[in-house]
Amino acid sequence: MKIQIVKDYEEMSRKAANIVASQIILKSNSVIGLATGDTPKGMYKELVRLYKNEDIDFSEVKTFNLDEYYGLAKDNPQSYHYYMMENLFKHVNIKKRNINIPDGMAESIEKECERYEKKIEKAGGIDLQVLGIGRNGHIGFNEPDLKFEAKTHLVKLDEDTIKANSRFFNSIEEVPTMAISMGIKTIMHARKVVLLASGREKAEAIYKAVKGKITPEVPASVLQLHPDATFIIDQEAASKL
Repeated sequence: MKIQIVKDYEEMSRKAANIVASQIILKSNSVIGLATGDTPKGMYKELVRLYKNEDIDFSEVKTFNLDEYYGLAKDNPQSYHYYMMENLFKHVNIKKRNINIPDGMAESIEKECERYEKKIEKAGGIDLQVLGIGRNGHIGFNEPDLKFEAKTHLVKLDEDTIKANSRFFNSIEEVPTMAISMGIKTIMHARKVVLLASGREKAEAIYKAVKGKITPEVPASVLQLHPDATFIIDQEAASKL
């Protein structure tokens, strides 16, 4: 595990975008795992800028998102499908058929999870997985638990996660209580992982993930075992290290 402590959110975003861009430049048909939420927005903005400057080309890139809310349609403004379109996909030349996001409206969630895993496998696995981290140490929507969930699965969201995500909704009652998420095994099979964290509210989770014991109670702690994991964190998020 490599730790890069940067000055602020803007520097974190630039460094993360440069890592993703380098991956695409070195391998034009890279398979990139993507995250949502506030943390990667700056990275996506920088990637769009690099694309418009003709520094990177998304035409052969395939993407797989970490998660999607259960019960939200693709066109719902709070869905992660909508988020990805608004923050990245509609601004670059990625092909629609190369975009993969779990279907939160699938009739059979079990079949959807199996389908998603098979698509990742068929694509040759994930070359670079971008992660955020929840205040409770979750990655994707893998919440603190008694065990590590291996593959893509339906997860019940913790109260802390629901409360944290309520800022994106009109009320906490509107926040979905379940989501489809890549599992820990799927994430760990990515050849390279980059985790981003910004702000003092993430400091405790970062400390436990980096310095604590490896436990399902802090899902991000499993990244201590990954052969090529880099944490890019600003000074506030690193304040307890």
